[in-house]
Amino acid sequence: MSDDATPGAPGGQAPHLDDTGQADRITQFWDSARPSAGRTSHGGAVGERSENVVPPPAWAFGDSPGLADELLGLVLDGVKTATAGALWEYEAAGEPVPSKGDLSIVLDGAGEPRLLIRTTRAETVPFEEVTAEHAYLEGEGDRSLESWRQDHERYWRRTLASLGREFDPSMPVVCERFKILFRA
Repeated sequence: MSDDATPGAPGGQAPHLDDTGQADRITQFWDSARPSAGRTSHGGAVGERSENVVPPPAWAFGDSPGLADELLGLVLDGVKTATAGALWEYEAAGEPVPSKGDLSIVLDGAGEPRLLIRTTRAETVPFEEVTAEHAYLEGEGDRSLESWRQDHERYWRRTLASLGREFDPSMPVVCERFKILFRA
């Protein structure tokens, strides 16, 4: 992960919700992807459940288009099956913390929907307790815990100030594992 990296969704690129074209593409993607998530009813029928019609949250890995594409490539190659975010990032963005079973649409660097993923595991642990297994599953750098800690500490030292926070080895980190359900 480069210095410009962000671990996951909350600090990642938000979809341009005011971009009607992108919203339409996300909805079209969801219409194609939702059977893969076990959501098979069709849009807008009377009595339809909202989780069948409303797309799940859409976000990109990283904080730049290049990094979003790089990390997406690792996911597509089966190397990256986990991500992490500072709990404070979720809180500041007003986003729920991922939990097992959650669905997400992953965007590429241009903001186009590329994947539907399901969270298979999520836990919040202190930074200093993130495991070597989790670092390996994130698939970045040399996949070691040492590399993971260096890259993530550097990132959070740079970015948490905008949230009025400072990096601390005991800060809470949301470690999320996921699997791909659908590819565009």
